[in-house]
Amino acid sequence: MAGVKNLVSVVIPAFNAASFLRGAIASIERQNYHPLEIIVVDDGSSDGTAEIVRSLASVTRYLHQENAGPAAARNHGLKYAQGEYIAFLDADDEWPAGKLDLQIGRLRAQPELDVVLGRIKYMSLPGAAVLDIAFETEDRTLTHVHLGSGVYRREVFDSIGLFDESFRYCEDVDWFMRAREANISMVILGDVTLLYQLHSRNMTLHMPPSDVARVMKRSLERRRRRGPGPPVNLKPWCDYDETGRRRARDESSYSRRPVA
Repeated sequence: MAGVKNLVSVVIPAFNAASFLRGAIASIERQNYHPLEIIVVDDGSSDGTAEIVRSLASVTRYLHQENAGPAAARNHGLKYAQGEYIAFLDADDEWPAGKLDLQIGRLRAQPELDVVLGRIKYMSLPGAAVLDIAFETEDRTLTHVHLGSGVYRREVFDSIGLFDESFRYCEDVDWFMRAREANISMVILGDVTLLYQLHSRNMTLHMPPSDVARVMKRSLERRRRRGPGPPVNLKPWCDYDETGRRRARDESSYSRRPVA
């Protein structure tokens, strides 16, 4: 279904995010992109998130649901999103200046593209865990599966579907696996398009390894059902990277791989 032309709908799932939400929304405001709508989905918060949202004039719509996880919150927001383009931002992350102009410009220039991603810069706040990751650059950038680094054509959710609400974690990995299985047109830019804030309450600190295994198992089963013979291999994640940086790296150097 086509959305309102040029409108970007930003969906923010928020759970007990009162201490971060102002910064996240301010980073959207600094984009100076128009037209824009900001949809905050409160996933059953108990810390004053609702009051913060209602005090921010730039928020287009506030939605509340009983706590059901980020997949359900994003799906709830997507039901109300009106835009031709969709973007996501977790309530504890921020966007760098110029992100939307850069990525929307690429989508407009290349109508065949479904998704434009970018690099993530990791910002450690007090109390953050030490990541055992080999970053690409000294300023702690990396490319991997993260919804907030991308901008998406609305129609891609019609073809790939929404987020699987049975996952409390890894719903983003599951969605990108399905997108790769469907051979959607996707590119990863060399520019930073997400500032990922590491802190003591990041959800991924509690992610059970079984969720990752379940995502991979489901993907393998879907590919096996396509027909006789071995399952089709997916296009490697690094092949979407137009800079070639990841192709030149020895990925065996990662002690904990953040990409599927």
